[in-house]
Amino acid sequence: MYEMKMALSEPDIAPGAPIAALPAPALLVDRAKMDANVARMRDKLAGAGMVFRPHVKTAKAPDAIRLLFDGGTGPVTVSTLKEARLFAEAGFADILYAVGIVPARLDAVLALADSGVAMRIILDEPETAAAVAARIPAGQANLRVLAEVDCDGHRSGADPEGEALLRIGEVLAARGLFAGVMTHAGGSYQCVGAEAIAGHAERERAGLARAGERLRAAGLPCPVLSMGSTPTALFARSLAGMTELRAGVYMFQDLVMAGIGVCAPQDIALSVLCSVIGHRPSAGQIVVDAGWMALSRDRGTAAQAVDQGYGLLCGEDGAVLDDMIVVGANQEHGLVGMRDGSPVDPARFPIGARLRVLPNHACATGAQHDRYVVLDHAGCVAAVWPRFSGW
Repeated sequence: MYEMKMALSEPDIAPGAPIAALPAPALLVDRAKMDANVARMRDKLAGAGMVFRPHVKTAKAPDAIRLLFDGGTGPVTVSTLKEARLFAEAGFADILYAVGIVPARLDAVLALADSGVAMRIILDEPETAAAVAARIPAGQANLRVLAEVDCDGHRSGADPEGEALLRIGEVLAARGLFAGVMTHAGGSYQCVGAEAIAGHAERERAGLARAGERLRAAGLPCPVLSMGSTPTALFARSLAGMTELRAGVYMFQDLVMAGIGVCAPQDIALSVLCSVIGHRPSAGQIVVDAGWMALSRDRGTAAQAVDQGYGLLCGEDGAVLDDMIVVGANQEHGLVGMRDGSPVDPARFPIGARLRVLPNHACATGAQHDRYVVLDHAGCVAAVWPRFSGW
C-alpha cells in the first residue's frame, strides 16, 4: 500500500496581473460593475429609514460583503449555518438565518448566540414554534424568532390571514422570543418588466403589512417586518410599514435578472474566464474549458423569452457577444455556438483564445469555485477573495 499526496494549493495570482496571466477557468468579478450595482441599491434605499440586511448566500465571501458596509460589518442574512459561523468569525454579529429552523439545528444556533452574535431564526408552523420555545433557555437575549409568511404562493410561510400565524406569535411571545415577521417574494423571479415587478413588490409589502397588523391587533409584538428579493427591493414603489429589506444577487446580477428586466447583461459583474481548447467544424461550434463544473448546470433562462443556454459569451475584455452562448456543457467542456444555429467561424477563436461566460444564476456558478479574482477598472487583478461552499 502507498499513500498518494496531492498539492491542494491554488497557484498564486499576483496583484496587477493581466487577464492573460490568469489560470482558467477562473471566477472573475468586474469591480467597476459591482460598485455600480451596489450604488444602485444604496440610491434606492437612501432616506428610506430601513435596515438593509444583505443576503450573503450569493457571495459567500466576507471580503465582498464588507464592501457593502464600506469596509465594516453590518446585519446580514444567511442561508446556511456554515455561512452564519464563518461570517460570525469574520466579525458580523447580527445574523438572520433565513431558512426554516428544525430542532436539530438549534444547538448550533445557540452556540452562536452564546458567543455574542445576535441570531434571528425563522419558522412557519405552530408546532415548530412550540419545539423551539421549549429548547431556548430562559434569559437568552441573543436569539429571537421571526414568523415566515407566504405572500405569493412561491414556497414556504404561514398565511398572513391564517390562524397559524397568530398561534406562532402567541407561543413565542409567551417566552419573550417573538421578533416579528419576514417574507421572500420568490415569485418576483417570474415577473417580467418594471411594472410587473413593482406590482409583485406591492403584493409582498401589503401581505407582510397585513400579517403585522393582525398580530398587533391580537396584542402581540411585531417590531420587525422584513421583506426582500433583488427584483422587489429595486422596483418597489412603496416600502411603507417595512422595517427591513433584504437582497443578495443584486451586487453581481446574472442572466436570470437580465431576463426579467432587473438589469442588462452589460451590468453583470460576475463571469467565468475560459480558454478555447478545440473546434467542432461539423457542428459549427468551438469548445472551451468551462463545462458545468465551472458554470453549473443551472438553466434558469430556459423558460424566459431569451434562452441563454449555459451562459452568454463575452470577449476577454468583458464585451458581450450577444450572438454566442454555451449551447452544451459536459463536466469540463463547454460547447459554444451561435444563438441562431449558424456556424462559428473558427478563425475568430484560435486555440488558446480567452473568453468569458456570464452566468445564468450567480449563486450556482459561484458555488463551483473557491475564490473570486477581482478585476480593477483597467482589467487587471486588484484582489483575490476566498469564498466557501457547503452547509
